[in-house]
Amino acid sequence: MVKGERIEINPDIMLGKPVIKGTRITVELILRKLAEGATVQDVILAYPTINASDVKAALLFSG
Repeated sequence: MVKGERIEINPDIMLGKPVIKGTRITVELILRKLAEGATVQDVILAYPTINASDVKAALLFSG
């Protein structure tokens, strides 16, 4: 199941947790890193397969 152009939910990927489409990087992981004090740039550097728009999509998805 796709939740948007950047967030995907698929029971075969990460047990169905919301992920950045085309990756195994969960929305939960991104939100946790930001809550721990990481900047958007820190997250992008740590996970180079995503970009700032993906991080923004994760934030918007979380409500």
